Amino acid sequence: MPSPALDRRSSTAPSTAPPRPARRATRLPELPEVRWAALSAVAFLCAFPLDLAGGPVWIWGPLYALCYAAGGWEPGWAGLRALRERTLDVDLLMVIAAIGAAAIGHYLDGGLLVVIFAVSGALEALATRRTADSVRGLLDLAPARAVRVTGAGEETVDVSRLAVGDTVLVRPGERLPADGTVLQGASDVDQATITGEPLPVAKSPGDQVFAGTLNGRGALRVRVEADAAGSVIARIVAMVEEAGGTKAPTQRFIEKIEQRYSAGVVAATLALLAVPLAFGADFTQTLLRAMTFMIVASPCAVVLATMPPLLSAIANAGRHGVLVKSAVVMERLGEVNRVALDKTGTLTEGAPRVTGVHGLALEGTEVLALAAAAEHPSEHPLARAVVAAARERGLEPGPAEAFVSEPGRGVRAMVRGREVRVGSPASLLTAACPAVDEAERSGHTAVVVLVDGETAGVLAVTDRLRAGAPAAVAALRGLTGTAPVLLTGDNEPAARQIAAESGISEVLAGLLPEDKAAAVRAWEQAGERVLVVGDGVNDAPALAAAHSSMAMGRAGSDLALETADAVVVRDELTTVPAVVALSRRARRIVVQNLVIAGACIAVLVVWDLAGRLPLPLGVAGHEGSTVLVGLNGLRLLRESAWRRAAAPPAPDRSSRGSVPGAPDECAGPDRHSGRSAPGAPDGSAGPAAPSTPEQPAGLANPDPPAASSRS
Repeated sequence: MPSPALDRRSSTAPSTAPPRPARRATRLPELPEVRWAALSAVAFLCAFPLDLAGGPVWIWGPLYALCYAAGGWEPGWAGLRALRERTLDVDLLMVIAAIGAAAIGHYLDGGLLVVIFAVSGALEALATRRTADSVRGLLDLAPARAVRVTGAGEETVDVSRLAVGDTVLVRPGERLPADGTVLQGASDVDQATITGEPLPVAKSPGDQVFAGTLNGRGALRVRVEADAAGSVIARIVAMVEEAGGTKAPTQRFIEKIEQRYSAGVVAATLALLAVPLAFGADFTQTLLRAMTFMIVASPCAVVLATMPPLLSAIANAGRHGVLVKSAVVMERLGEVNRVALDKTGTLTEGAPRVTGVHGLALEGTEVLALAAAAEHPSEHPLARAVVAAARERGLEPGPAEAFVSEPGRGVRAMVRGREVRVGSPASLLTAACPAVDEAERSGHTAVVVLVDGETAGVLAVTDRLRAGAPAAVAALRGLTGTAPVLLTGDNEPAARQIAAESGISEVLAGLLPEDKAAAVRAWEQAGERVLVVGDGVNDAPALAAAHSSMAMGRAGSDLALETADAVVVRDELTTVPAVVALSRRARRIVVQNLVIAGACIAVLVVWDLAGRLPLPLGVAGHEGSTVLVGLNGLRLLRESAWRRAAAPPAPDRSSRGSVPGAPDECAGPDRHSGRSAPGAPDGSAGPAAPSTPEQPAGLANPDPPAASSRS
């Protein structure tokens, strides 16, 4: 019964919701690189007119010195640290060139070099910070204070003081302070920042809510399920920041050759200085030309070509609920040319329902009660379905002892002194069972319950296809040029029905976890680059064996989330092709950047070797190409980049339509025939099959299958 306070508050909703906080943006003065660059530029602009006007050296000289010191001390110090580690740093080459120009009296040219280099470094620092801000801004969505409900009443506390198990009151129009479960009240919550759903989602007791999402016109009491550091928003930010500290293979290769290239630039500079002087050339002009060469040949733009596009793509994906764990992963996702999809929890919603109970050696009610007790400790979606079905019928699962989960086969436990095994027919039966055959022929997943070694009953389970599954399959086919493959431990009729509805033509059914991994390894050995998308413990071996892997985050097991290279937090399958497309675009921009950088270096070097490139123009061309490359990579931070990646491809009807079903007959563990590997459905009791319009004959049907199709 809702409290009067809760009812009173829910009736006084504000007319308009508070504006969504603006994305966090670093102000220019906050960055030390910007402050030093500004000081260097101001000193140069003050010295420049005095120098040109022929003013006394004691006036403009200190200003130039300040310009050199402010703009050059940080890159110079970084270069010296690199030298101590026996590596050459591009920054040090710039400082040496500026000092060399000043040594021959070209204070103006050297000062201009320092200013342009400092401004370029400030822009790079700002771009890097803005990349981080684009994701860290999510943290600003969560309020700083929360109303905690205690036995003595209500108190306002800092969100950091909330603990798991606390109850908080969220009034209409307020943002939720923590991840949790609704205890009391009903409202619509705008959770687009987390799940990407365009419309508010109705929330009632038992529903999950997220920190930073916006409550609608009803008041809610929410039990806190995670502290501030463990919220979905905080995990998104932490994983994206961790990814920012990694380096893609292309970047590692560039850095590997950079050292040799930089050493070659220094050697060529010394040669350009020594050889002409040996033939009597003018020292000033020769030194100026050599310094110009060292500047324009430096690989600054090449070094910057790789990471900004990849990190921008990671940040953009993170804002849309896809956590890519490293730059390596983001680069590899764009290389995939085959996709393998799990069924339960990936193609389907992962919320199966028990739609029929067939008692054999025991009554149906007893079968369901024992199965629920054995499945209760399991985290597999089918286990949750069995437990939920028992509770709907007033059967609270009893205690289970000696619980053992066998991924791909099922579970076993001691319940009230009896050994109970719940799992797939292929793993538990040695002969055909009519009840199992009936369930599978109608597209259900059959779950067998053994009690003390005797077949006690069969459960029929269904699941629904995700709304975006056909679109995601079509998009993945368009990206890779090959149709995705369905890998599942479920029976073949159920798997083929899901495949037909989602547009998949190739199905491998009845696979154990090791069978899934073996299939992935076989593709990899054949030269394919496989992306595996899954969610369960039984998917972990395949996720680990794949070139790239993604896990569905909301229903995914901890092992799958840990093993996968990327996590889909919002649980929308359509984000999988979007991230692959974003990765491919990032790789294209990397190539663009390398071409731009290489072309600029080549043109400027040839121009300088021809003896006609002024130092200021060389500096401007070199630093301009560096800034251009950096800004080109940051294009992937824009919202339009995600919309473009997520845009549906043109419809492809060539491989859509019905897929021939598998034979109806099944006999014990050999029932999975044809292309399927022998084995069990995935998960603790095998993956769920989609719902069908008809219930298998002979199965008690307390809940008819959903009208929409299947899992």
